[in-house]
Formats: sequence, structure tokens, C-alpha cells
Amino acid sequence: MRAVNALNVQQPQLSLSEVLADLAVDALIDEADLSPKPGLVDRRGSGAHTDLHLGLMHASALSLWPTFKAMADAALHFGEIAQPLRETLGRLGREGEVDMLGITQGVNTHRGAIWAMGLVTAAAALDWREATPAAVTLRAARIALIGDRAAPHCDASHGAQVCRLYGVRGAREEAQLGFPAVMQLGLPQLLGSRAAGAGEQNARLDSLLAIMTTLSDTCVLYRAGLAGLSSMQSGARAVLQAGGCASLDGRRRLRELDSDMLRLRASPGGAADLLAVTLFLDRLAPALQAQIGSD
Repeated sequence: MRAVNALNVQQPQLSLSEVLADLAVDALIDEADLSPKPGLVDRRGSGAHTDLHLGLMHASALSLWPTFKAMADAALHFGEIAQPLRETLGRLGREGEVDMLGITQGVNTHRGAIWAMGLVTAAAALDWREATPAAVTLRAARIALIGDRAAPHCDASHGAQVCRLYGVRGAREEAQLGFPAVMQLGLPQLLGSRAAGAGEQNARLDSLLAIMTTLSDTCVLYRAGLAGLSSMQSGARAVLQAGGCASLDGRRRLRELDSDMLRLRASPGGAADLLAVTLFLDRLAPALQAQIGSD
């Protein structure tokens, strides 16, 4: 009998839905771990929050694995972008939020991420052979454009309140447009900073900052109003214009932005959610090819 050891034990083959759920959770955890992020929970501490910490972000992300798997399974089951899939995803998202809040004891850690990541996970499952970021975000947009008849008629979330108050585009509209902050800013900056030799962590930070330069982040608007949003956007632009997070001047500007966000008690959670989507899309095609395409 052949001896069993760590070198010859084969990993079990995962289903497509399991691969996608793993990618989604890994992206959320890697976003949380990324440091130093201005105003956000990271390895240094709780940022502008008083009710969040890194361990809670990890637990929240892990609690969402069954939700993302179920969303991918639903996409495989229905096989087309239509009302039944949209309403099933809405139901699964609401159920996943309840499960998440149970783990976090009522603290909203990843509500926005359930929406954004759930959409791209389902969109990827619909056609894993067309897994480019452009193809996946287009399918996600088509899903998001369909109304959910079971959704609450009056959204009382902080994001919805801010959108009504300031007339800005929120997470729903961002998805319906195909995630322009990701496709036009976050992903190109990630790839560009990598190509320039910035190093992976700095490239991810630059990607976050690129998203922050134009995003009407409702998390920041809710806590700090238009002045806080302007401070976030201009501060992020200053870091990138100074050479990004791999440069000495860029790091100084990043510290200034972090200080501003802490002073304002503003945390760009919307940008963080979109960074997680960026990381998911960046890894998607290679991961699917390695795990599914080898069958």
C-alpha cells in the first residue's frame, strides 16, 4: 500500500459554485487584511469604526460562503438572466444578511458586499468560459437592472438615505452600470501598478485609491457629508499623483488621507467593497481555468 503523506494527497475537486464562493470570500478577507487603508479596518486596527475589528470582518466574510455558493448554484439552475434568477438572488442576499448579522451580533460588516459580490459570483457562474472582467460585469449589470418584486418598498439603509438626500449614485446604480469604478479605475490601476513594479500590496492600495478618486461613497457621505466625500476623493488623487503607495511621497500623502478620514470618522466602505470585487475579477479566469478547465 502506498504511504499517504502531505506530498501525495490530492485535494478534492471542487464544484464551480464552491470555487466561486471560495474566490468571493478570499477577496473579502484580502480586502480586510490590506494595510494601511485610510479610515478602514485593517491589520493596524479599527480605523474610523468603533464597532468593527479585523477578526469580526474575517468571521463575517466566512459566514457568507454558503450565500455565495447558493447564488452561484441559482445561476447554474436557472441558466439565464431573467426575473426568476434576480428574485432568487435577492432572497438569498437577504437571508445571507440575516446570517451575517447573527455572526456579528447586529453589526453591519458586509451588507454592500453581499450585493456587489453576489452579483459577480452569479454572473460568473452563468458562463464560466466567458470569465473576463468585461463579460462578467456586463452579465452582472443585466441582472441588476431587473427589478426584485419581493424587495422592501422603502429601503431604510444608510446608503439609500444618502442617495435620496444628496442625489448621488449608490451601490445599485453602480452595479446596473457594470461597475464602472472597478472596470475604469480599480482594475486598470491594479494592473498598471503591478506592471510598474509597485509590489502586490501597494498595487492593491493604489487600486483602492483609484476607486476612491471618483466614487460617491455613501459610507463616507453618511458619516461626513459632502465635505468628507471631497476630502476622500482629493486625498486619494493626491496619493496617486505623488507616485502611488510605492513611493515615499505617496506614502506621506496616504498618511495624511488616513488622518483626515479618522478625524472625520469617515470610512470608505463602498470603495472597499468595490476593491474586493476588483480582486475577485482579477483572479477569476485563472482560478476557473486551473480548477474547472482542467477537467
